Amino acid sequence: MAAAVAAVRSFDQFTKDNDPYGEHDCALFTLNGTRVMWKIDYYDSTLAYGSEDPADPEVTHRVLTVLLASEY
Repeated sequence: MAAAVAAVRSFDQFTKDNDPYGEHDCALFTLNGTRVMWKIDYYDSTLAYGSEDPADPEVTHRVLTVLLASEY
């Protein structure tokens, strides 16, 4: 898990194919032969709904999910 988190932290291989909206909030990569996916979701302050303004840190909680691509 530590290696996967380190790979997410350093990920900078965004292209129009894997990041068509330029949001840098989701990607796939291969780690030791295993496909890994990560994504960031933007929740409201209660973590119950999507944030009305994801760019505003005062009203948004960001949640990072790292999972095996086969689990998606």
